[in-house]
Amino acid sequence: MPSFNQPSRIVVTCSNRIAPFLEKEISRLGFQPKKIFSTGVELTGTLNDCFYLNLHLRCASQVLYSLKSFSCKNADDLYYQVSQIQWESIIPQNGYFSVTGNVDNETINNSLFANVKVKDAIVDRFRSKFNQRPDSGPALDKTVLNLFWKNDQAQIFIDTSGETLSKHGYRKIPGKAPMIESLAAATLVASKWDEQSPFINPMCGSSTLAIEAALLATNRFPGLFRNNYGFMHVEGYQKELYENEKQNLNAKIITVPGLKIIASDISSDAINISKINAAEAGVDKLISFDVCDFKQTYVPENGKGVVFFNPEYGERLGDEIDLQNTYAEIGNFMKQKCEGYIGYVFTGNFNLAKKRGLKPKRKIEFYNGKLDCRLLEYELYEGSRSK
Repeated sequence: MPSFNQPSRIVVTCSNRIAPFLEKEISRLGFQPKKIFSTGVELTGTLNDCFYLNLHLRCASQVLYSLKSFSCKNADDLYYQVSQIQWESIIPQNGYFSVTGNVDNETINNSLFANVKVKDAIVDRFRSKFNQRPDSGPALDKTVLNLFWKNDQAQIFIDTSGETLSKHGYRKIPGKAPMIESLAAATLVASKWDEQSPFINPMCGSSTLAIEAALLATNRFPGLFRNNYGFMHVEGYQKELYENEKQNLNAKIITVPGLKIIASDISSDAINISKINAAEAGVDKLISFDVCDFKQTYVPENGKGVVFFNPEYGERLGDEIDLQNTYAEIGNFMKQKCEGYIGYVFTGNFNLAKKRGLKPKRKIEFYNGKLDCRLLEYELYEGSRSK
């Protein structure tokens, strides 16, 4: 087993199309990304670095630390190569482990079969050495291992995250059709918001965007809301190092004088849910909540901030027809009440987007789940300039 200070390949995964914003985030943390691909970023670092990444990353899904790369033509090769790893120095004998995988090999028609082969190799090694074995199963709350196998090349990782990092841990009540936290954070990183000027979020729903904006502006990181990671269940883990990193998170919180984050929704239930989630995140005092039609949302004059909509997409034909007027009203609201601001609309319905009567300056590609989406950016000019 490598020490927690031994460098190796680290792959930080994310949802498709989020990687450019994850790369930006990793760079801000002081790391040097070596490679970016559609669903992740590669860098070099230690297991101790994985502590830091897990606690700080907003846009990520998993932080994977490479144990071994090898040629692998079939299941027998996989079993042999995995069985050569000193698992007794990685997984506690009385512990619990799980295996996840991403497999694309012509000899394997079910990735679960490959995962079972990895599990069998580990279990058999323990039995041969100690006549006992750790438990295993699907839960991701203890030691988690990840297999990446494409064609005839394979790699085994420690998944130092365990449960996904996409959920930041403060959202106790998700609300209707919520945007997952990592996606919300990525749209903020993609935007031109300076984290100091007003952030206006009409039609806020459960306020994931407004809460993530408050967290970003005040330097509150996701590690504040979570107490279990995969790296905690690896032999050699030093609790005091983690606790020191955790304490440092509180020291990094900053105050932004005059910060205005405004979230409104016509549903009182949505606002009640928003207040509960914001309180869990410790930012309820930083957000002004209001129950109102979005057209009555307060927008500070001369704020030169950001107004951010995440309206319904109208996935059924009847819904789309009903929403046409709503999208047109969003455009009117931004033109009439948000002069000097930068407007953003996150949508998965491009036909409805055309109803806004505004031409976007940028169209940034995202997915929300499997739905093709765009973050549309609008410059809302002051004065007489054409809108």
